[in-house]
Amino acid sequence: MNEFALKYGCNPNQKPARIFMANGLNLPLEVLNGRPGYINFMDALNSWQLVRELKEALKLPAAASFKHVSPAGAAAGLPLSDVLKKIYFVEGKELTPLACAYARARGADRMSSFGDWIALSDVCDAATAKLIAAEVSDGVIAPGYEPEAFEILSRKKKGEYNIIRIDLDYVPEQLERRQIFGITFEQGRNEVRIDENLFTNIVTKNSNLPESAKRDLIISLITLKYTQSNSVCYAKDGQAIGIGAGQQSRVHCTRLAGDKADNWHLRQHPKVLALPFRDDIGRADRDNAIDVYISRTPEDILGEGAWQRVFRERPEPLTEEEKREWLSKVTGVSLGSDAFFPFGDNVERAYKSGVKYIAQPGGSVRDDLVIETCDRFGMVMAFTGLRLFHH
Repeated sequence: MNEFALKYGCNPNQKPARIFMANGLNLPLEVLNGRPGYINFMDALNSWQLVRELKEALKLPAAASFKHVSPAGAAAGLPLSDVLKKIYFVEGKELTPLACAYARARGADRMSSFGDWIALSDVCDAATAKLIAAEVSDGVIAPGYEPEAFEILSRKKKGEYNIIRIDLDYVPEQLERRQIFGITFEQGRNEVRIDENLFTNIVTKNSNLPESAKRDLIISLITLKYTQSNSVCYAKDGQAIGIGAGQQSRVHCTRLAGDKADNWHLRQHPKVLALPFRDDIGRADRDNAIDVYISRTPEDILGEGAWQRVFRERPEPLTEEEKREWLSKVTGVSLGSDAFFPFGDNVERAYKSGVKYIAQPGGSVRDDLVIETCDRFGMVMAFTGLRLFHH
C-alpha cells in the first residue's frame, strides 16, 4: 500500500487528505488498528525518529510523548526510584525497561501529555501496554507489538485506538520536500549524529562533565531535534523534565521549560506525595489538582470548599517558602538549547532550576558574557557548534 486516505487534514474543512509515497513505493508503516488522522501521523513520524535516535545513541529502550508535533516528554528506559514510581502512578506495576521509558516520558509533564501520541523504540510488551491502557492518548507507533500487548491496546477507545507498526529497516530519501502556499521547499534531511563527541569544546572554567550529564545532554539535544523551535530542554535522570517549544524569544523558552522542570521537582515534595486524594478521582482530575496545588492553593482557582471535590480532607498548603527551599536543593540538571544563547539571562534563569550543565551551539556576539555568567554559577558549558532548528 503506497497511500492511506485520511478523514481530513489539520482541520475538518481541509479535504481531501491522505498520506502517500510520491515515488510509488509502499508506505513504510501499517495501521493495525483505528484510523489515525493528519496530525496523528505527523506526531507519529516525528516521535518515531526521536525514539529511534535515542535508542541508537544510548543503547537503551526509549519512549516519547508527543502533542501537536512537539514532545511533551522523552526518556530512556532506566529503572525508576520509589518516588518516581509514585509520581508516575506506576507503583506495584510490572516495569520492564521499555515500560520505564514510557512511564518517564508520560510522567514528565502530565498536563501536556494528556491525549498524546506515544512512540516506542522497541516492540511493545504487555507491561508497557498495560501502562498505556490506563492513560488518555490518541495512539502509539512502534516496530511491533507482542500479541498480549496488541490485545490490550486494541481494546482502548472502544476498539478504535490508533496502533501503527513502523518498518525498522525503512530509510527515507536524502532530500525532503514540503509545500507552503503552493510553493515546494526542498532540503537535505537533518541526519546529524548526536553523541558525546559534541561536548569536547568546554568553554567554562569548570570542565567536569560526568557521564550522567553527557547522557542527559544527549537526551536533551535529540529531543530538541524534533521540537518546534525556538526550544530548550531540561533533562535529568535519563529523561526530559521540561521542554519549551515554539517560542519566539530564547529566554521565554528557558522560562517555560524551567517552570515545567520546577513542577516536575515539586511533584516530588513530601507534601505533594502525601496529598489525600479521594478514591473516586480520575487521573486527569488528580493531575489538574496537583498542578493547582503546586501553583496556588485550591481556593485561589476553584473557590472556597472546592478541595472537597478532590481530597478526603483539606490539604495543608505548600507555601512559597517551602517551594523555594525545595527547589534551592535541586542541582545536576542538564540543559540543551537548539540555538545560541544571545544573553546571560538564559543562564541565570536556568540556574534557578538547578541547571549545572549546558550544551548550546555558541556563536553569539555575546558569548563572552554568557560564559562569564556560567562561570559565576560554577556551571559547565560546552559549545557544540550545532544548531537544531526544527519547523
